Amino acid sequence: MKSLDFDFLNITWIDAIDVALVAVLIYYIYSLIRNTLAVNLVLGMVIIVLVYYIVKGLHMELLEAIINKFMSVGILALVIIFQPEIRRFLLHIGKSTFLQKNKAWWGYLFGNKSAEQDNLLRIKPIVDACKSMKKTRTGALMVFVKYYDDEYFNNSCEMIDSKISKRLLESIFQKHSPLHDGAVVISENKIKSASCILPLTDNDKLPAQFGLRHRAGIGVSESTDAVAVIISEETGEIAYAKQGRVRMNVSFGELEKLLNKDF
Repeated sequence: MKSLDFDFLNITWIDAIDVALVAVLIYYIYSLIRNTLAVNLVLGMVIIVLVYYIVKGLHMELLEAIINKFMSVGILALVIIFQPEIRRFLLHIGKSTFLQKNKAWWGYLFGNKSAEQDNLLRIKPIVDACKSMKKTRTGALMVFVKYYDDEYFNNSCEMIDSKISKRLLESIFQKHSPLHDGAVVISENKIKSASCILPLTDNDKLPAQFGLRHRAGIGVSESTDAVAVIISEETGEIAYAKQGRVRMNVSFGELEKLLNKDF
């Protein structure tokens, strides 16, 4: 009797690392596309692949040829269809590097010991403005991006490029201000632009009470690496949107921690 060959079960530590890295990559990609339109796109592509193999098995040559032509441009189609997700994926990799995660330590070593304190000081006028607008129930949408994309924002915004100020934020969102409609974009420790028209989310599972501000804040967090702070005009409640997910009824303490972490 021939002995069975179990060489394929000889797993080395390199194989274990390989499997672990692939698992981390799959989870990372899933966390980026979760609750976004990309999930529907992936599902659609899986259905097309399944239909292709069914058609091929049934020898339906005409339909097989059509689907095969569609699939032959797979890589190019993936780049075009998933361009926002790929861009966000690369940005997240850049932000997750050792140097980025430990920049406070590098700043300490090279003399910038008060980096975190400076960051809290920059966030304070934003939180103070939110306190004031919550009290007066002034609707507001503030978008925070680490890297300002001129092509993405400039077409629909009024450029400001000013120092972050509580009074300036309050005056922009004051109901009779010509700039109160739309979003304020904050980046590089400045109020870069105001009255920005942003894409709305297509998520149909959001609560009915979400208005245009909430849908725009969620939408921009889906398509870019931005986070959004939304203040409801009806209730004064503060919401925080990131990666297409929204946290409701955020306290001022939570808001300060979230902005300090993400911005």
